[in-house]
Amino acid sequence: MEPTLLAGQAHEDWTGDARYFEYSVAANPVGSGHIPRLPMEMFPARRHREISTGIIPFDLSGGLAITSGPATSPALLASFIRIAPGAEIETAPVATSELYHVISGTGVSIIDGKRLSWGAGDFFVLPANCTTTHSAETDTTMYWVTDEPLLRHLGVAPTHARFEATHFPAERVQSELAAIEASPRATDRNRLAVLLNTAPNDLTQTVTHVLWAMYGLLPVGAVQRPHRHQSVALDLVGACEPGCYTLVGRSIDERGEIVDPIRVDWEPSSAFVTPPGLWHAHYNESGARAFIIPIQDAGLHTYLRSLDIRFAPPAR
Repeated sequence: MEPTLLAGQAHEDWTGDARYFEYSVAANPVGSGHIPRLPMEMFPARRHREISTGIIPFDLSGGLAITSGPATSPALLASFIRIAPGAEIETAPVATSELYHVISGTGVSIIDGKRLSWGAGDFFVLPANCTTTHSAETDTTMYWVTDEPLLRHLGVAPTHARFEATHFPAERVQSELAAIEASPRATDRNRLAVLLNTAPNDLTQTVTHVLWAMYGLLPVGAVQRPHRHQSVALDLVGACEPGCYTLVGRSIDERGEIVDPIRVDWEPSSAFVTPPGLWHAHYNESGARAFIIPIQDAGLHTYLRSLDIRFAPPAR
């Protein structure tokens, strides 16, 4: 008698990738060291000044156990773009958000056939699925941040744009900062800074739904009170003189001072990473005004309600 094949009786073993942990072993993979912590690293300006045209990623993926591609943090990739006069660079990242800050130079970007002229000090953000050709009229350096690593980790590609390409001209950014500095309440504020925003992201008050961008002034003699947040900061140093620095540490004492801090000395057009959850404060002992441009994944953290920003109490 022939065997009868009954529909639905075939079984496939789907348990091959299943794993089980006792709670205390796997409840905190970062604290246990199973997942590497984000290191405090610097990207000196000389590294991007060594080439005339090209993209130089601030790549820390090796130390983060990220094997899918370059990354400065688990969610973000910061790069420097150098373009010689008359040369061009094309960008087409698989990202939901791109932010550009023009450190120096002038030129034009053709974004899906549309023309954007830019100059030193400008910011602009681009949404998902943009193919862009950047052409320099004069020697150009840009700071470029995307959320490519986040999308690679999720195994996704964006389906549509969440905001429009938006230009923040240097003159307007500096005018907004000047108004903040001139305010009678300026001396009472923890930061003298402009936060950039695009209208579709008014809920989080951030420049994109993932990225957060600040243009900040550190006045002469400033001693900025420490603060911390769960977002990663990819800090670009603007104009400054020797004597500007950031202190970073894991805790603060009863006076609100950082305990056993690491010192990061500023250099114009360099970048450094401020890891999540660490207390940090900026100091200006140079005798000249200084500027700092942090780019964070705080748009995403703010939406998730996980930013957890905290400020040290006022000095006594």
